[in-house]
Amino acid sequence: MRSRILTLLVAVVLSLVAVPFALAVGGTASAQTDDLPAVEKPATADDIAPVEVTDEAEPPRAALSGIDFAAAQAADVPVSVLQMALDAVQCGVASGDLAAPPTLTLIDYSRPSTQPRLWVFDLHSGALLFHELVAHGKGTGENLAEHFSDDMNSHQTSLGLFVTRDTYVGRNGYSLRLEGLEPGFNGRAMERAVVMHGAPYVSEDFATKQGRLGRSWGCPALREAVAHQVIDTVRGGGVIFSYYPDEKWLTASRFLNCAARSQNTVATN
Repeated sequence: MRSRILTLLVAVVLSLVAVPFALAVGGTASAQTDDLPAVEKPATADDIAPVEVTDEAEPPRAALSGIDFAAAQAADVPVSVLQMALDAVQCGVASGDLAAPPTLTLIDYSRPSTQPRLWVFDLHSGALLFHELVAHGKGTGENLAEHFSDDMNSHQTSLGLFVTRDTYVGRNGYSLRLEGLEPGFNGRAMERAVVMHGAPYVSEDFATKQGRLGRSWGCPALREAVAHQVIDTVRGGGVIFSYYPDEKWLTASRFLNCAARSQNTVATN
């Protein structure tokens, strides 16, 4: 009898000790779990959005330069020539030949004079500001430009990169001086008085009647109605890129072959 009582007392004591111990252990485990950060479920193939693959080519670099590419396309800008102009400007800025320009005037002399072939871009906003007719030199050709020169009295248009300078009023009215940055191609622009100006022979009416625009002595002449406004927009440090697929210029231009020039410089150091 006494042994049965002792056994019962031991069982009671053990049960009283076990219950709080179990509660303490359970509470501690719960607290530790609540303090741990939630673990995200590993991503599965179903959780990852698929990458869309298209057949479209990489966007032209012109679009990446800030130029309004949609507006340029709508205005029939030759994209490859525009990119060439932007690369030439970048080369000129990198080499210290010119300060970062506010505007880019692109002229594509591979197009007939009866077509608007001059575009002005704001290089800060990327906006297309003007799309205009422009004349070439008398010695350069009739409706189509064929011959280019930097020679005195050649009356021919010059190719390459120009920077705009100051304005003046002369025989052709309000005019803009241009400094050619490429000796051998346009380096005599100041000496030859190659300037931007308005002219009565640059108009759609003249082109319709004559089958071509009138021709200058090598100046990029504009319609009189817009010349003043264009000149005021691009003067004082803007750049003009005068283009034609002339093999000699394309091969020798310091601004069109910037990478090759840099490699040669490194090789000779």
